[in-house]
Amino acid sequence: MDFFSWPPIAAVLDGAYGLVTVLSAGVEPFAGAAAGLVAVVVLTVLVRLLLVPVGVSQVRAEYHRRRIAPQLAELQRRHSGDRETLARKTMELYQREQVSPFAGMLPLFAQIPVVTLVYAVFTHPTIAGHPNGLLDQHVLGAPLGTSFVGLTGASAGVWPAMLVYLGVLALIAVVTTVSRRVLTLPQPEGSAAPGGMLRALSFLPYITVVFAAFVPLAAAVYILTSTAWTVAERWTLRRLLDPERGAGGSARATTSH
Repeated sequence: MDFFSWPPIAAVLDGAYGLVTVLSAGVEPFAGAAAGLVAVVVLTVLVRLLLVPVGVSQVRAEYHRRRIAPQLAELQRRHSGDRETLARKTMELYQREQVSPFAGMLPLFAQIPVVTLVYAVFTHPTIAGHPNGLLDQHVLGAPLGTSFVGLTGASAGVWPAMLVYLGVLALIAVVTTVSRRVLTLPQPEGSAAPGGMLRALSFLPYITVVFAAFVPLAAAVYILTSTAWTVAERWTLRRLLDPERGAGGSARATTSH
């Protein structure tokens, strides 16, 4: 049984389909044949605007974790041979400092349903019993409902559609690289995480490029837009919420008086 044919889920999917259709019709006068793609971008921006409060909490959590990093390192040094005590002391530290170890995962989890809906909207030939007109949307011959991997297996019509897919994947890789260089916070002295491990983990976002190659072009565009938004949002929020910057500003103001 198709999960999306279950009536409650089908209703949600139909609502998402209707939203994308309305957005596509709204931008068509100036977007032309790329209306479907532009509609996905607009949808992404709307979703990320709703998630701005989550981004604020995530950035604040980053600074809180950096603040307690030396204390975590000290706990690991003291209780390295007793995992149970280490786990208990670590949770006590998080609770005492009112820091959530899972705050950084909220934006990812919040977007999973949206990516799933976008994926379903551009892969199901029928939605809630009616034909899916969005599957007819193309950008330079690239169907929004076909993945890069799916297009490589096509016998005809690969070019210039392939350039669209390659361009989107290349842009995701570029934005991911910018994200690694701009958003990676320097580790405070005494941090418990080894530098080699951090460097290895910093390459994990590139898995997004591989994932994007297997999803419909519409979902890949959603990933690209959302990733670019994340870079801009995090860069901005870190400067607005940086406690050291605020403390420095207060100190300079006091000195000037």
